[in-house]
Amino acid sequence: MNGLTFDIAHLLAGGLVLVSFMMLYQDRLFALINVFALHAVVLALSVAWQAYIQDAHHLYVTAAIALIFKAIVIPVGLHRIILRLGIHRDIETAVGIGPTMLAGIGLVALSMVLMLRVTPEADPLAREDLAFALSIILLGLLVMVTRRNAVSQVVGFMSLENGLVLAATGAKGMPLVVEISVAFSILIAFIVIGVFLFRIRERFDSVDVGALDDYRGERR
Repeated sequence: MNGLTFDIAHLLAGGLVLVSFMMLYQDRLFALINVFALHAVVLALSVAWQAYIQDAHHLYVTAAIALIFKAIVIPVGLHRIILRLGIHRDIETAVGIGPTMLAGIGLVALSMVLMLRVTPEADPLAREDLAFALSIILLGLLVMVTRRNAVSQVVGFMSLENGLVLAATGAKGMPLVVEISVAFSILIAFIVIGVFLFRIRERFDSVDVGALDDYRGERR
């Protein structure tokens, strides 16, 4: 592998981590969904580049799935859900943006140290892709933990899954049937979550998960 090929792969994987930080910074739902769409586009580019490097043509299908479903279909669907439900557009956070960003930096540093130490014999590109993938997974979890709005938690979950896809493609790919099943699982989960959000909105007039805690407290 020549230096330029490695640098481009490194740039795209690092770009995913950067966009994950952009997601952490967002305090508006529409902006968060738009950044997630960008996250999916960068993932599609990264997977397509891995397909070119590995000469693995089935990874082009993975890249197309990420581009069509995650960058277009799901963001458009989330926009329509927000408009139809009249959801409050500001995102309420459990922790301030500053501490959240600092925690994210710490998680990325932990991911780099951990993965580079436990995979000393692996291919250099695979090692760094796995380190970046773990960073994206942990940042996705951080989005879920620090956001009180159900829609933003859904976006955090899907960004976490993007990290899993990057890890699988960086580790010399995965069977196409697995990729297709994962894509359809995410699509089905999105449909179920959409129905779930409609039900929450009808019952509590809010999609803030804090409303569920308040309701549970009242029942007690």
